Amino acid sequence: MWWGATFVVVKDAVERMPVMDFLAVRFLIAAAVMVAIRPRVVPAITRSLGSARTDLAAHGTLLGLALGLGYVGQTFGLQHTSATISGFITGMFVVFTPLIAGLLLRRPVGASAWVGVLLATTGLAVISLHGFSIGLGEGLTLLCAAMFSLHIVGLGEWSSRYDSYALAVVQLATVGVLCAIAAAPGGLTAPPDRAAWGAVLITALFATAFAFVVQTWAQTVLSPTRTAVVMTMEPVFAGIFGVLLGGDNLTARIIVGGTLVVAAMYIVELGPRHSADARVGRLETQTDRRQRATRPPYRS
Repeated sequence: MWWGATFVVVKDAVERMPVMDFLAVRFLIAAAVMVAIRPRVVPAITRSLGSARTDLAAHGTLLGLALGLGYVGQTFGLQHTSATISGFITGMFVVFTPLIAGLLLRRPVGASAWVGVLLATTGLAVISLHGFSIGLGEGLTLLCAAMFSLHIVGLGEWSSRYDSYALAVVQLATVGVLCAIAAAPGGLTAPPDRAAWGAVLITALFATAFAFVVQTWAQTVLSPTRTAVVMTMEPVFAGIFGVLLGGDNLTARIIVGGTLVVAAMYIVELGPRHSADARVGRLETQTDRRQRATRPPYRS
């Protein structure tokens, strides 16, 4: 819900300040707040830099780079398309995820995934194509969806190895530093007014610090399938808030195209599993209680 709601907020904010400046301030504030809440996370991250037993800093940085590139594409894209359309295109990360996992992790891609890709592509064409070409905003947002897919695949592989809070801090700090470097040539500027500051703080605290700690932790105790099905609600909420608060027009193209995209997500995520993901689901039913009993308590 928070991710879906912030499409409208971010679209308004980037009309007041440069995209890179907005993202840098947002993610650096989120990382700083998380460190202030739990200062002991800093020594844990620092120790990992010189440890041969853990790759917390390295994996967190790679995840942060994928996440950062995704947000750069999404936020620039919002300058050229509506919050509603951006939300539905962003949601295609759920369709891309099994394809990227199959390519990078050599996991088989089932027929349901290919049906989902075809259906989602059709929905994307319905809501996004302008004549015979895709718009700049939609293209950048599609790149964002691919980067978010890389992030989900990597997080699914690595999140259970590390403390969720520490891994989230590294990711968010990496995004903040990446955007600050990109903004440096033009000079990093603060939000210009109260409305822009409000957008930065809402996205930093709720849609960044809170949301990514939850996602990082959730992917250690839930299968990728269950996590992805919940996350398909992001574009639905983006469409709702875009129409109710952002002044977007609820056209027939958006309704039909958005319905096809959401249907594709569920076909992909609820289809049969013949790979490691299916085994994860079965193992969960047998070992969840034991894992929770032996896992150190989560502290925020």
